[in-house]
Amino acid sequence: MKMQNVQKGFTLIELMIVIAIVGILAAIALPAYQDYTVRAKMAEPMGFLAEAKTTLSEFYATQGAFPTAEQAGLNTNPNTQIVASIKYTASDNGRVGVTIQPAGIVPGVVAAGRGFSLSPVTATGSLTLQWVCGGSAANGVTNIPAKYLPSTCRG
Repeated sequence: MKMQNVQKGFTLIELMIVIAIVGILAAIALPAYQDYTVRAKMAEPMGFLAEAKTTLSEFYATQGAFPTAEQAGLNTNPNTQIVASIKYTASDNGRVGVTIQPAGIVPGVVAAGRGFSLSPVTATGSLTLQWVCGGSAANGVTNIPAKYLPSTCRG
């Protein structure tokens, strides 16, 4: 009876191929994951804008005009880990913007003074507002790159 050598384990080339595949997958997945975490953190600024949207819509529906900053009673300086400030002036046709803390998201991804805004749109003769989200500058808030905006704003 002849003894046969049975291979045990993996060869060096097989291990190198597996490591190369894992490296390629990691190189693709990490940037996608970083973008995902930035977009997930944008839920907090959207929450502050939703609060402002409700306040402004109520005032507009009852008064037929946008409130002054004092009448709106918005928390313009929440200064949380993610949201730096809320920007609103009645002279900007009801547009309300949020400024993001640069270090609150991912350092180096969102620069200081960046954010996004909600703009009200009305039908002629209507007191009902529809809100359009976007990265357009408002009240000194510079655009945030579109890929980091909440999904409702990336139209």
